[in-house]
Amino acid sequence: MTLRRLPLIPTLLVLVAVGVMIRLGFWQLDRANQKDALLRQYARAVSLSSEAPLPMDKAQRERVWFRRTTFECRASGETRPMAGHNQKGETGWAQWGQCLAIDGRPVAEVNLGWSQTPSAFRYDGGSFSGTIAPDGPAGARVVSGQPLPGLQASASPDPNDIPNNHLSYAVQWFLFAATALVIYALALRKRLAADVPEG
Repeated sequence: MTLRRLPLIPTLLVLVAVGVMIRLGFWQLDRANQKDALLRQYARAVSLSSEAPLPMDKAQRERVWFRRTTFECRASGETRPMAGHNQKGETGWAQWGQCLAIDGRPVAEVNLGWSQTPSAFRYDGGSFSGTIAPDGPAGARVVSGQPLPGLQASASPDPNDIPNNHLSYAVQWFLFAATALVIYALALRKRLAADVPEG
């Protein structure tokens, strides 16, 4: 096999694609290291006794996940039951309420406790203390350490529930690159063999 017999454009396209996949693999390795650092930070946050204010900016809020916080919650109405666990790990219904700002904007969703049935509970707001949880679809979330009367305490937010899948993603990209090279090499070998004149 000589370089002159290699199809230029297909070879360049394959090499570029392989290079991109390898670059993505190293990017995922870098992300894995960053995620490990975040998970260590979150593990330390759980053990802190000092409180942190609940930021409204999402980028700022991620820095205080798993910290304790206290704020004034404006709310009136019934809770919204969603599947959840209590501190014993039992499956049931986490009772969520929503805290509002003075202008009516949502501030945070608050987990007010856990029940075995999906029946809603009344919540009229007040001073709220709990642990800042990773954001949900509606934004900021805080899990109460003191459930409403008639409810049990919900499971506390746990950094161990946050996966770090970036290493497996990196391995996948490297495998994709290797597979692409092998497939192209086999196809190229077959094509070049067919171009060799008989006899």
